[in-house]
Amino acid sequence: MGILRSVEPTFEHELEVLIRARYPLLYVVSYEERRAEEILRGLAHRLSKRIYVWSLTRGYEPPLAASSQEEPSRTKLAPEIEALVGLFRHEQDALYVLKDFHPFLGDVRTVRLLRDLAPRLHSSGRTLILLSPLLKLPPELEKEMTVIEMPLPTREEIAQRLREILLQVRDKPGVQAEVSAQEFDELVQAAQGLTMDEIENVCARSFVEHRKLTVAAILSEKQQIVRKSGVLEYYTPSETMADVGGLDLLKEWLRKRRSAFTQPAREFGLPAPKGVLLLGVQGTGKSLSAKAIASLWNLPMLRLDVGRVFGSLVGASEANMRLAIRTAEAIAPCILWIDELEKGFSGVQSSGMSDSGTTARVFATFLTWMQEKRKPVFVVATANDVSLLPPELLRKGRFDEIFFIDLPNATEREQIFAIHLRKRQRNPEQFDLKALARATEGFSGAEIEQVVIGALFTAFDAGRDLTQEDLMHEIKSVVPLSVMMREEIDELRTWAQMRTRPASSHAPVRKRNRI
Repeated sequence: MGILRSVEPTFEHELEVLIRARYPLLYVVSYEERRAEEILRGLAHRLSKRIYVWSLTRGYEPPLAASSQEEPSRTKLAPEIEALVGLFRHEQDALYVLKDFHPFLGDVRTVRLLRDLAPRLHSSGRTLILLSPLLKLPPELEKEMTVIEMPLPTREEIAQRLREILLQVRDKPGVQAEVSAQEFDELVQAAQGLTMDEIENVCARSFVEHRKLTVAAILSEKQQIVRKSGVLEYYTPSETMADVGGLDLLKEWLRKRRSAFTQPAREFGLPAPKGVLLLGVQGTGKSLSAKAIASLWNLPMLRLDVGRVFGSLVGASEANMRLAIRTAEAIAPCILWIDELEKGFSGVQSSGMSDSGTTARVFATFLTWMQEKRKPVFVVATANDVSLLPPELLRKGRFDEIFFIDLPNATEREQIFAIHLRKRQRNPEQFDLKALARATEGFSGAEIEQVVIGALFTAFDAGRDLTQEDLMHEIKSVVPLSVMMREEIDELRTWAQMRTRPASSHAPVRKRNRI
């Protein structure tokens, strides 16, 4: 890999300021060891400082001239202790980079040496930098150590590296190195959230498998990242908006934001959309709509099961939620799907008595991130029971919109029948959809699907094809949820009438209250 000519300005500037200000102990958190080292070497060159890099397997490179390694000693010191002891005698103006030093920070001797070193490094203008993928900082060093997290490659860095890669393979036979401006923008967008090493690996894989760079190959690499997290599930959507009957207002809202994560949208001054809450009656297509958004926007979808977040160990639940957030941001731009949100956070109010406040702390972490997030992670949450949702979640600023999905009207029921008949290799034109729609007033989309499936079983058992009579007979045997839970549905509609945005332009709420 060639030397990166462009780095994250804020990160490098902050690092340079801290070094110039004689901060003795710095802790750089990054999985990109090679990229971080390149940045540090460039910074040392610009500041006219020498740089010494230590690892457990190789020691210092180059060796310290006055290191204890060169002096005979009766007692053999551990390598990590030796690395620090050598700095007491090495007075040269330099940067000292210790790779993967975090496992040794649990040793009291190591902590004591670092605390003793801090004033000596400060007085001589030297800087000790711990470079590690994990942050494990003992309480004794919290005041001496300054932590900096190196961000992932910027869009500009990714674009530069992809241009270099395409240039390298341009003359190779059988390889397609030419891409249009739109294709290149899609590749850059798909690669955001990956490390530079991951980008190089996935590009090599894509050229081997497809002889060109593809967005699908890059998304498969992101899928690997999600699998490693263990908290999130990578969902590959097979549903499209064509599978969703009705909901024209929701579809239009989503269509207008289809290109919200592209570079032209940013140049136009548009912010990345935060998310939507789909609230409504059970079986009305909330989860289906959530999954269809990923296909419409061509973005990876991650499913957060709130049940997986809660662990048995103290502090594990909060750590799992932070891990889920970091993983989603690493994959960004993406869609984070949280199904039946109220079941995960329904115990917030009584959390102090039931689980020592764990649910409340996890919820607070999630809320803060929802309000303050800067990465393009679009949250799609679904909920059936608004009474179980904490009121803080419904406040403006958490979601862009709260859509209420009611039971389908007659026109929408026709569309849903047509979708499910077509999905099962039946021609909808051979059936009287209007009569079916009239007969299923108060039915949800899920109940209509079960009507079609039940009628197909009847026809199959009789050894003939599906008929209108089979469907009508199945309709008569179903007691819809709108009848069994009439009071709850009416209460939900009353609440949503003034507080949410309707997902469909058809059939006003007052008319549907007769059900």
